[in-house]
Amino acid sequence: MQLVFASNNKNKIFEIQSMLPKSIQIISLDEINCFEEIPETSDTIEGNAILKANYVTQKYGFDCFADDTGLEVETLHGEPGVFSARYAGEQKNADDNMNKLLANLEDKTNRNAQFKTVIALNLNGEQYLFTGIAKGKITLEKTGNQGFGYDPIFKPENFKETFAQLSLAIKNKISHRGKATLQLIDFLRIH
Repeated sequence: MQLVFASNNKNKIFEIQSMLPKSIQIISLDEINCFEEIPETSDTIEGNAILKANYVTQKYGFDCFADDTGLEVETLHGEPGVFSARYAGEQKNADDNMNKLLANLEDKTNRNAQFKTVIALNLNGEQYLFTGIAKGKITLEKTGNQGFGYDPIFKPENFKETFAQLSLAIKNKISHRGKATLQLIDFLRIH
């Protein structure tokens, strides 16, 4: 089975492809000649995942899935949330985003946070949603060089290491994206 993944983020594509059984092959947006920036104009993570999946299905005619992820920090009332990728500006720079978040938390003792991923799957004319959540805390400083995005400052529950210090195999088992992807895989095995 081949499925288009509505993403050009090579890190996400690699993470998800590494979890999928060999019988499911991901096709990237580049491979279907979709080079435009897909609008993410919803004010929810679910809404953006749906927008991206629908864009590919409606414009290109493929069964596909799309994800959207946000980091929600309790003391910041869910920020950066839907704006996680562009928290520090439209340049979507991970270091800038982390620096802004750490600065906003400088005088805060509550550092509880969660990553939330929603995957929207368009398959055979139907749409399905899968949600994964990873709870944890924002660290005081960046640690580790694995992963991407906010991984160097997010320490998942029951771990001493940040996502950026964990191997991909461990991260895939406990991460928000990993949990949502496992739900997607289980669904695809049945259908």
